[in-house]
Amino acid sequence: MDIEAAKMLGSGIAVVGVIGAGIGIGHVFAAFIQAVGRNPAAQAAVFPMTMLGFALVEAIALYALVIALVILFG
Repeated sequence: MDIEAAKMLGSGIAVVGVIGAGIGIGHVFAAFIQAVGRNPAAQAAVFPMTMLGFALVEAIALYALVIALVILFG
């Protein structure tokens, strides 16, 4: 296997982490919708935690993309 093929394969495997981040974002917002559906008055208390959860999950996706780019172009 030559080095370019290994870089392509490694960066493709590193991007698989983005799939998990997409699933995680779906779970975060599904939980938010359920919480607000059960108690609409709690929206002001639940929304900041939802955004924090979204930011943390999105950071994982960005780390996966950075690692893929480092493997590909490094």
